[in-house]
Amino acid sequence: MIYLAPIVAILLAGSENASTPVAEEDPRPNILFIMSDDHAWQAISAYGRPDGTRVNSTPSIDRLAAEGMRFDRFFVENSICAPSRAAFLTGCFSTRHGIPTNAESFDGTQPTWPRLLGEAGYRTGVFGKWHLKSNPVGFDEWGVLIGQGPYYNPPMITPEGRVRVKGYTTDIITDQGIEALRRFTAGRNEDGRPFALLVQHKAPHRRWDPNPRHFRLYDGVDVPEPPTLLDDYADRGPASTLQTMTIARHLDDRDLKLIAPPELDETQRLAWNAYYDKVNADYRAAVDSGELAGDDLTRAKYQRYVKDYLSCVAAVDEGIGRILDELDTLGIAENTIVVYTSDQGWYLGEHGWYDKRWMYEESFRTPFILRWPGTVPAGATSNLLAQNIDLAPTFLEIAGEPAPARMHGASFASMLEQGGTSMPSGWRDAVYYRYYESEGPHTVPKHDGIRTDRWKLIWFPEVDPDGDGPAGPGDWEMYDLESDPDELRDVADDPANAEIRRMLERRLEALRLQYAA
Repeated sequence: MIYLAPIVAILLAGSENASTPVAEEDPRPNILFIMSDDHAWQAISAYGRPDGTRVNSTPSIDRLAAEGMRFDRFFVENSICAPSRAAFLTGCFSTRHGIPTNAESFDGTQPTWPRLLGEAGYRTGVFGKWHLKSNPVGFDEWGVLIGQGPYYNPPMITPEGRVRVKGYTTDIITDQGIEALRRFTAGRNEDGRPFALLVQHKAPHRRWDPNPRHFRLYDGVDVPEPPTLLDDYADRGPASTLQTMTIARHLDDRDLKLIAPPELDETQRLAWNAYYDKVNADYRAAVDSGELAGDDLTRAKYQRYVKDYLSCVAAVDEGIGRILDELDTLGIAENTIVVYTSDQGWYLGEHGWYDKRWMYEESFRTPFILRWPGTVPAGATSNLLAQNIDLAPTFLEIAGEPAPARMHGASFASMLEQGGTSMPSGWRDAVYYRYYESEGPHTVPKHDGIRTDRWKLIWFPEVDPDGDGPAGPGDWEMYDLESDPDELRDVADDPANAEIRRMLERRLEALRLQYAA
């Protein structure tokens, strides 16, 4: 089902004297790409935690999984916002798309899949979080948040300039996506052109400010803790002790909602205070009295953090439900590919952490669900070792367009078109990761590594294996994901694994060369 070229033919209806042209519809599918920010795969009930625990309910995202394919081993090339978003767009690693951290400005002149599809006849649009510093290029329509953007009353940049939109940001982005769907569908009805639409949420990124309708969503509920919430980082090298992203010590007063967001208008602030004033008074009293201390305080902070985070997820899920309903109402669901993903994974208390950045599974792996009615079987799952660099070449192949040679990723379109029953020919059996900034937020040390079906090898070039500082000769960590899925036992120095480690080191060096890293 690979389409060769846009088909926008003019037919003459009726007789020789007919003068009204009718556009024949381009048979290529519409593409709707929905991305959230920092959405842990564990916080999607279609995934859940590895032990089977479900921490929340996401019925709309679960609907996509039930009607499409859930990818269980989909990874990012660099687990922070801007690099991952650039990789999704360009099909390239940070070394080529030019965004290794959140500090750089994206070069919009380089090829991206929306731009190439636009040149091939698609209508294109992006609404929501962009986070690439430069303005979007190659889109017919766009409206994006400025930087990260707040949860309430966000200023946005459009081709006409800066505007401020009143309301809750997740709902605003959903509304803009639905309005664009209607415009693009009307356009396709007129001239037959398909569309590629990107709807990109800022939620559930820090600082997890819920919509008032969700303030009480988890009242009286104890969200299950991850088994490693109180991890002591034993049996591993020192790298994990160098971060500043623990729930116990590093959540601040804004994170815990002891301070209200500054963007609230008067009505929103009244609603906020009506809920959080009592919650905060009870929390402060318990801390001041010593009732909450030590591990009990960590557990209390976890509950406060995770409930706000999951409440933000609930708004995203509701928005996705509205969008899926709109596709049905417009009658275009059958010819529209829908993807749901996040720009990376996230720590939902695992190892005592929030945030991302690490090559450990919780942040390296990201949710990825794809629905393509009539092509991808409902309820399918995939263990393909795929990455965000693979999305661009996949969409291009589906549209019948060649992927530029500069793209590092590979297309898995053939797998989708064969019902997900077979691996694409010559597919990789290992993925590469690199994180670039030891002195960045949360002080996660820079590292890179390789992950295969079973093994993970990570190199921390600035970590002292015999001390507690980041300035050292470097340190290796290695994990057997089959026997140790929580990555609690570093086996890099286990003599029983010496040959496996040597093989992984050789393969890691080959991947560094392949990606110019």
